[in-house]
Amino acid sequence: MARSSAVGFVERHDLWTGEQARAAKAAVQAIKKHKLELVRFSFADQHGVLRGKTVLAEDAPGLMQSGVTMTTTLLAKDTAHKTAFPVFTPGGGFDMAEMQGAGDFVMVADPATFQVLPWTSNNGAPNTGWFLCDMFFPNGKPVPFSTRQILRDALARLKTAGFDYLAGLEIEFHLFKLENPRLTPEDATWPPRAPEVSLLNQGYQYLTESRFDQIDAALEPIRRGVTALGMPLRSVEVELGPSQCEFTFRPQRGLDAADTMILFRAATKQIARRHGLLASFMCRPAQPNLFSSGWHLHQSLLERKRGTNAFAGNAREGLSATGLHFLAGLLTHAHAAAAFSTPTINGYKRYRAYTLAPDRAIWAHDNRGVMVRVLGQKPGDPATHLENRIGEPAANPYLYMASQIYAGLDGMAQKRDPGPSADTPYETKAPLLPKDLGEALAALRASETFRKNFGKSFVEYYAHIKEAELARFKAEASGGSEVTAWEQNEYFDLF
Repeated sequence: MARSSAVGFVERHDLWTGEQARAAKAAVQAIKKHKLELVRFSFADQHGVLRGKTVLAEDAPGLMQSGVTMTTTLLAKDTAHKTAFPVFTPGGGFDMAEMQGAGDFVMVADPATFQVLPWTSNNGAPNTGWFLCDMFFPNGKPVPFSTRQILRDALARLKTAGFDYLAGLEIEFHLFKLENPRLTPEDATWPPRAPEVSLLNQGYQYLTESRFDQIDAALEPIRRGVTALGMPLRSVEVELGPSQCEFTFRPQRGLDAADTMILFRAATKQIARRHGLLASFMCRPAQPNLFSSGWHLHQSLLERKRGTNAFAGNAREGLSATGLHFLAGLLTHAHAAAAFSTPTINGYKRYRAYTLAPDRAIWAHDNRGVMVRVLGQKPGDPATHLENRIGEPAANPYLYMASQIYAGLDGMAQKRDPGPSADTPYETKAPLLPKDLGEALAALRASETFRKNFGKSFVEYYAHIKEAELARFKAEASGGSEVTAWEQNEYFDLF
């Protein structure tokens, strides 16, 4: 782990803005004020899973300046945490000297993300702080596989075009009672066997108060933890499926919305486990009678000059011309973007007709059977926005949102037309969404728009990791439309 020096890594490479430097001072004061014992330095990996190191609080101020080292092999892992690249060959399988030999990269805390984690405790008081970090090589160069930086780049491109990105989160997940965590040595396979769970309610009574009350006591510590972290929680709801619930959040700008998703998932899983529960953001768990979970991404653009909603208007169908073109971009690039919005093998089993989930690239007004739902009470409504219903809750939010921005920008640049509203979504003739992860990855590799904007090297990197995951699945399991034990072990406790 890196140690502080007279001139730290951050100062030497000029990595913080003035605002971040001021936030760093505030974070140091907060660590002292709360008498914290530990501080976690974390980064969101290629799958949107938090990894990092926990340090003694007294060392945190120095490590904020010098950075915290991590092994580059973490960037080469698939969802089983298996290394998918030959890291001990020249270039490490990346054709990059920095990535070979399991060398280090440096986590640099973004001081603006500092939080005191309310569920950690010492005599009733929280004892752990937390930073979300960005990634750099020891020479100061940004790590090109940082998904947080990829979204930051997309937001900068959008800013150049005169817009800010506004996103609201609507996230479904399952919450279970943990019956058997499978901690015997025989269960510690790689990946380990999925834990055994039982339900907290039987479902099938959508939004009834009685079903919500059955799960409310389990949701309470999660709700309190989320609000204590300052997340803009809007609602807590019981979903149709057994032991299934949904949290929704008020809109946030750009990077804040993606950071919220990362911390929300981590907080939910950690708080649940401390209370004898298991929260899973896996799309379709293998237990009988369960329903698929989705992540509906509500989004709009704000005009930077006037601060107004760029989608509000009446060029057609209650949308501005900007809104129509952005919508058309989402539909045009839906196949390639699915590799980011639905990055697991399991997620494609949600795309079924007549299930309140999309199965083709279409749009409509206030119709929950389409891929993109246009919401707004009347033409010019300042709340007008698009709800993309394609995503799964296991998606990496930085990549999901970046794919939306780049697809929308292409639609705007090419003045694409989304076609007519699809009022009968499962009968409308339109391109079907990918039937599996392999099809989505092929579309991603073939997408000139995404290769140009994400970068050819990142597309190849990402596709390689996901194809390694897919190859293991094909070698070990084949379940067709049914969820397999392979998927359950791979995703159930990871996401």
